[in-house]
Amino acid sequence: QVRLVESGGGLVHTGGSLRLSCAVSGFSLDAHAIGWFRQAPGKTREGISCISGSDGRTYYQESVKGRFTVSRDKAKNTVYLQMNNVLLEDTGVYFCAKGGADCQRGGYDPWGQGTQVTVSP
Repeated sequence: QVRLVESGGGLVHTGGSLRLSCAVSGFSLDAHAIGWFRQAPGKTREGISCISGSDGRTYYQESVKGRFTVSRDKAKNTVYLQMNNVLLEDTGVYFCAKGGADCQRGGYDPWGQGTQVTVSP
């Protein structure tokens, strides 16, 4: 059964750090990209980062570039999103999702249940 489970969310002050985890099962991280998305209050869900399956290439939305880092531990079947120097606008529910072979190909399914990140002043 294909499954993704996020964890690591919580409350953090501006400028602080948080590491989110996405534990996957039922498929190989070598064969599928993993995308990170977030949904801020009152806004639509947006893609913020992705790590390709075949070569581990990483991609970032401009607003998180230089602050967030996506990585993976294939032995643990887990993808991470390291969030540094967080801003108030990073508040939202963060989701990971299984993609195609690489980040250039769209279509993500299934999705995890999400983890809440709240940034306070």
